[in-house]
Amino acid sequence: MKNRLKVLRAERDWSQQDLAERLGVSRQSVNAIEKGRYDPSLPLAFSISEVFDLPIEDIFSRD
Repeated sequence: MKNRLKVLRAERDWSQQDLAERLGVSRQSVNAIEKGRYDPSLPLAFSISEVFDLPIEDIFSRD
């Protein structure tokens, strides 16, 4: 699964740690999601959607 997490984070000038704290996950989890090594759970995907105030489809897409 591809995602726009890194771009969205950069637009807000947030570090991986900043985003991790907003989501209640580790920085390593954010890094793994950004690099496509880990697909977030559905609840986490919804949390990411809420943090960025975007629909899930605008953040994540199939390969």
